[in-house]
Amino acid sequence: MTRAAVLPSVGSPLTIEEIDLPPPGAGEVHVRLAAAGVCHSDLSLANGTLEQPVPAVLGHEGAGTVIAVGPEVSNVRRGDHVLLNWSPSCGRCWFCLHREPYLCEETARAWRRRYAQRADGTPLYAGLGTAAFGEETIVPSSAVLGLPPTINLEGAALLGCAMLTGIGAVVNSAKVQAGASVVVFGTGGVGLSVLQGARLVGAEVVIGVDIAADKEELARLNGATDFIPGGEQVVRRVRERTGGRGADHAFECVGSATTIRQAWSSTRRGGRTTAVGIGAKDETVEFPLQEIFYSARILGGCFFGSTDIARDLPRLLEHVQAGRIRPEDLVTNRIGLEDAPEAFAQMNARKGARSLIIY
Repeated sequence: MTRAAVLPSVGSPLTIEEIDLPPPGAGEVHVRLAAAGVCHSDLSLANGTLEQPVPAVLGHEGAGTVIAVGPEVSNVRRGDHVLLNWSPSCGRCWFCLHREPYLCEETARAWRRRYAQRADGTPLYAGLGTAAFGEETIVPSSAVLGLPPTINLEGAALLGCAMLTGIGAVVNSAKVQAGASVVVFGTGGVGLSVLQGARLVGAEVVIGVDIAADKEELARLNGATDFIPGGEQVVRRVRERTGGRGADHAFECVGSATTIRQAWSSTRRGGRTTAVGIGAKDETVEFPLQEIFYSARILGGCFFGSTDIARDLPRLLEHVQAGRIRPEDLVTNRIGLEDAPEAFAQMNARKGARSLIIY
C-alpha cells in the first residue's frame, strides 16, 4: 500500500488515500517519487477541460528512484534516478518516423492505463500515464528516462513538463534567435520556463505579462527584462517597448481566446505567436482575413515544446548543471502530498507559479 491523491470523479476534490500497487509486470517499472510538480494541465484534467478516465491519480511532472523492474526491462535498473515521461513515443508511427515524436499516434493509449486499485478494489487510472501524485507509481519502461546520479531530483521533476515545454517552445517551436524581442503572456510554471528559454537563447527584450501584478519579481527572476500587468493596454505597451513595431515573438501560456488575440496583436508584421496554453475546446479566436494577409504574422500551436526527448533532455540537463537554466526558480511553494488539493485551489485563484510536492 502507498499514499496517493485520488481524483474520484471529474470536478470533485482530490482525496488522500491508501492505494494498492501491484508488482511491476513485463515491461513495467516501480518508482518511488522524490518530487512532483503541480501543473495546470492536472487541473485541466480534474475539471474536465481535458478528458480523463476516473477514478484516477493525476500528476505527470515527477522524478524519483527505481525500486523494482519487471521482466523485459532493459533501459533502467533498481536504484537508478529517473524522470517520468508523460509523452512516450513509439518510434514506429508516421510522426515518429518523420522526426515529430511529440505527436506520436500511440501516446494517448498510455494516458488511459489502469495501474492500481483503491482500498475497496476499484481500479485506478494513471493520469497521463504516470500518476505522480502518489508516493510510488508503476509505469511502462518507456515512461522513465534515466538521470545522472548527481542531479537534484526535486529540480529535475520540473524538467518533465514545465521546462521541456517552455524551453522547447522557444528553441524548437518558435526558433527564437539571439537579439529578438519576446513577450510572454502568463507567468505560471510554463510561462516562466519560456522566459528562461528566451534568456537562454539571448533574446534582447523579454516582456512578462500577467494579470497578477505581484508576479513581476518572479518574472524578472526567471529572465524578464520588463513586466506589464495584463489588461486592455497590453498591446499598446508592448509596442511602445519594441520601437512601435511589436515583438518578434509572442508566447501565449494561458489558454484563453482573449490572450491569444492580444499576443497576436502584440507582434510586429511578420512576427510569430506560439500558443502554448491549453484552452477550452469550445472557445474560439477570430481574425479578419485582411489582417492575416496584411500583417503576414504566423500563429502556431505548440505541443510539449515540440520535444524530442532523446535530443532535448540531455541538452536541458547540461544547461541545468551549468546553471544556465534553474528549475528551482519556478517553485513558489514546497508542499506535502496532503496539500495537493490546496495547490489546485491556488492555481484556480492564479496565485504563485509552481507548487512542488516533496515526498
